[in-house]
Amino acid sequence: MTEKYFSPLWSAIAPGLANHLWQSTLVAAAAGLLTLALRKHHARARYWLWLAASIKFLIPFSVLVRLGAYFAWQRPAPPASTALYFAIEEASQPFSHIALRSTAAHSATVAAPNMPSVLPVLIAIWFVGLLTVLFVWIIRWRRISAAMRTATPLNDGREVGTLRRMERIAGIRKPIELLVSRASLEPGIFGIARPTLIWPEGISKRLEDPHLEAVLAHEVWHVRRRDNLSAMLHMLVEAVFWFYPLVWWLGARLVEERERSCDEEVVALGSDRQIYAESILKVCEFCLGSPLPCVAGVTGADLKKRMVHIMTDRISHKLDFARKALLAVAATLAIAIPVTLGLFNATPSRAQSQSENASLAAPVYSSVSVKPSAIPNGDSRTQMMFSLSDGSFMARGVTLRRLIEMAYHVQPSQISGPQDLLTKARFDLDAKLDPQYVQQISEHKGGEDQRMLKSILSDQFKLVVHSEAQELSAYDLIADTSGPKLQASDGEQHMFRLGPGELSSSGAPLELLVAQLSARLGKPVVDKTGLKGIYAFNLHWTPDPSERERLNQSGEPVFPEPPADANGPSLTDALQEQLGLKLQPNTEPVQVLVIDHVEQPAQN
Repeated sequence: MTEKYFSPLWSAIAPGLANHLWQSTLVAAAAGLLTLALRKHHARARYWLWLAASIKFLIPFSVLVRLGAYFAWQRPAPPASTALYFAIEEASQPFSHIALRSTAAHSATVAAPNMPSVLPVLIAIWFVGLLTVLFVWIIRWRRISAAMRTATPLNDGREVGTLRRMERIAGIRKPIELLVSRASLEPGIFGIARPTLIWPEGISKRLEDPHLEAVLAHEVWHVRRRDNLSAMLHMLVEAVFWFYPLVWWLGARLVEERERSCDEEVVALGSDRQIYAESILKVCEFCLGSPLPCVAGVTGADLKKRMVHIMTDRISHKLDFARKALLAVAATLAIAIPVTLGLFNATPSRAQSQSENASLAAPVYSSVSVKPSAIPNGDSRTQMMFSLSDGSFMARGVTLRRLIEMAYHVQPSQISGPQDLLTKARFDLDAKLDPQYVQQISEHKGGEDQRMLKSILSDQFKLVVHSEAQELSAYDLIADTSGPKLQASDGEQHMFRLGPGELSSSGAPLELLVAQLSARLGKPVVDKTGLKGIYAFNLHWTPDPSERERLNQSGEPVFPEPPADANGPSLTDALQEQLGLKLQPNTEPVQVLVIDHVEQPAQN
């Protein structure tokens, strides 16, 4: 029972999370390389690089990929572009396209069943970690809130005068409220929309005017840079991805470059380096550091490194044209690569659909009739018959969705369009090909039923479609650990016997078995066995009501009820026991048929 419900969830979460962490790690590594190139320049450039790496954890590349797919080109893509797309996709999503798809090895078959059983434990551990991080931060936040409640506003004095002068220099129009607190917290900026400066009572007596000016200038620049907002965003990253050490390392880098940026701004205003360093040390002697990164103070980061940086005569160089161009290219690539993935993802599929439609010779009909069916919706009495000998096609009580399924060989989950017209309306169809056209196609062995249906859908329903890859819940067909039990046939295809609870053949390719499994399960089945050739098999199981309903709605003849056997194997169990094959729930990039236009057919 646990595996039944948690296997699809695990298959959906695991590859997506692994790919997201991999992509975010690559972005952080790229940011690290860029900071090395800018190590002799202003700290604010390095700070924004680390902040971009942090925000990447909150923005999956899939969002930009979907944006690219939305604006996909409507022209065929060259083969080299398609190859480039797959190469980039393999690199950006290795856990979907490498680890989860290498099911030909038996090791994947052995490990996979154990994962759903530990999924509830992993979710519980993540949730406990999230609550622990939030609890610690709430406790620290309450400490600051308590200091705020007991604080008193300060409206005049040398502190207020100096603060207003620093605000004018920094270009801050909205005055910062100054509160005097009896708590031993360092001077710090509290709040984001309405920043407030908490000023510890008694510290002004320890600071001379130059020291006071330097400390207040530092805090004003925190407001100017909106450091509290940036810190809050990264705290969200740390709460969600608390288990990933990289996010905590990024947090330390952000605080380090944030404080260094403010130090550089204060020194650039003309403050004496020694006086500024003394002011920070005086604050450290009198106060405790801020307990939260989102309350920007003056004593954060490594004080020893900050003192060395403040006291050195080294000048932080401004970014030259080459380094500005490097940052611009990096930012462009970070957005352009996932958008390009979306473009190439949609383009090959749409181009394939267009080329396929162009290559089909339109069938020529002598007569076509489409009428509303007298069979009510929900009734399983449907019929569908195609005869190549006289080129006739007949259907009774079929839905538009069923016609599309037959025409394009897709499952219901692979059709995206107006569900009312797709499923609620039923039609009776009678069509007959022109005798000359029947004679022309007499040498073809298959596919004419699809071509006939596609032509009817295009002419009578004005159907216009395109295909695109979407992540869907599916099944991977893989070999069991004991190996497949299929019998190799003589190389010729023979009859395929099918019905509720039965799939057997003395010789058939595995793709026919996969198609029948998809129809019975109502989900796409992806063949990952690696088995080629013609096989004989005999599969029997006890069907459930949903399988029989899907078969009846598919247009196949209504079979008699199979003998009731409550102890009989299910389809998945019978597949494993009798054929040595296994169905593994997964999330796969499946081609989905998107309906661009369709109309209610006129009676004719």
